[in-house]
Amino acid sequence: ELGWTESIPYLDRPPSPLEFYREWVSPNKPCIIQNAISHWPALRKWTSAYLREVVGPKVVSVAVTPNGYADAVFQDRFVMPEERQMPFMDFLDIVEKKVTSPNVFYVQKQCSNLTKEFPELVCDVQPDIPWMSEALGRKPDAVNFWLGESAAVTSLHKDHYENLYCVISGEKHFLLHPPSDRPFIPYELYQPATYQVSEDGSFEIVDEKSADKVPWIPLDPLNPNLEQYPEYAKAKPLQCTVKAGEMLYLPSLWFHHVQQSHGCIAVNYWYDMEYDLKYSYYQLLDCLTKTVKVL
Repeated sequence: ELGWTESIPYLDRPPSPLEFYREWVSPNKPCIIQNAISHWPALRKWTSAYLREVVGPKVVSVAVTPNGYADAVFQDRFVMPEERQMPFMDFLDIVEKKVTSPNVFYVQKQCSNLTKEFPELVCDVQPDIPWMSEALGRKPDAVNFWLGESAAVTSLHKDHYENLYCVISGEKHFLLHPPSDRPFIPYELYQPATYQVSEDGSFEIVDEKSADKVPWIPLDPLNPNLEQYPEYAKAKPLQCTVKAGEMLYLPSLWFHHVQQSHGCIAVNYWYDMEYDLKYSYYQLLDCLTKTVKVL
């Protein structure tokens, strides 16, 4: 009713800045863009052997969990991963199954880790997406590098960013909800906690006692508990697969749940959203949803 399509449209070329702003950013609609990164050297260069040579023994931050879910609700806590510092080549050994581990490893630190932890790789992509930077009148707030195992799953959430998600190798599988589905998506407040490794190698969940509670979505959209969350049956998820060489435009405030093929490599660009009338409408919808729940 609000103009959302039943599938994510494809563009066969990168748009002009004006076209992209008018047709996609302003109406807050996602799309998959082909041939936008075909000129990137990363598409042919980023093999495991190349990454070993260029990054190799450098110590990087890796998210480690027992179940593949980082930043997710588990045992009535909002549990964040162990942030393990380890040589990148050791991480690649795990991804390539040269070394076995019962745990799940994922390079996913979202603080512009491409530019901060992997500056050697920036020359193989771009520091920003020129037509997006021109459309928004700003450079990205962060450029992130993603590489991990297929068991690593990103729980359902939303971001206050215009997101250009570029897959270098493998595939990413997205389940998306428009902001208008907010009344059907449950939020609860959870005690934040972190996975920590004990002496026997097992994980324990340790509360961050001084931290405020975190609002998060407890529902798994792939296997929703409709007895507990019956309103979710009214939601209308969209699903898409972003393949190597493709770019997903994920608009701000869209809810997304992400899976991937094993060893998938991606780079994404986060551009801060405009806190305009669109944001105000979402805030109103969010407040009304919370009020109706209390009543």
